[in-house]
Amino acid sequence: MPFQHVIVAYDGSPESQTALDRAADLVRSTPDSRLTVVHAFHFPNFVVGEAMVVAPVITELESISESDRIMDEAKARVGDLPNTSFTMLQGDPAIAILENAEHIGADLIVIGSRGLGTFKEWVLGSVSHHVVQHAKIPVLVIKAPAQGR
Repeated sequence: MPFQHVIVAYDGSPESQTALDRAADLVRSTPDSRLTVVHAFHFPNFVVGEAMVVAPVITELESISESDRIMDEAKARVGDLPNTSFTMLQGDPAIAILENAEHIGADLIVIGSRGLGTFKEWVLGSVSHHVVQHAKIPVLVIKAPAQGR
């Protein structure tokens, strides 16, 4: 059975560009299917002792501006595709993607992978790894083609 509502995470990286292209291909091949492109941004907060330190307002404004630019880039890539919507999410990217996928009733998540090794993935955490481990629907993880091949 083809997927009817695909959600793709987009951050402008080569992996997410490839993921967006593949998600668009899936939607094009299935009449009446929908595509939702999401970009998640997060304002980091740090706890020092009993105090919480938040990012300066200028950092938040720069993050929102960069997010707008990234969404404009996504719209330029697939904005002509019917049944496509674009959503900016604020919060931890993995959690925001999963919650939005459930909220909109998506039946497939497409997400890029940075191709980190197991140790780096464990130390740094990985949005795609978290999404794969916690999603209630299928997840398609895309790696960008190797450059120079």
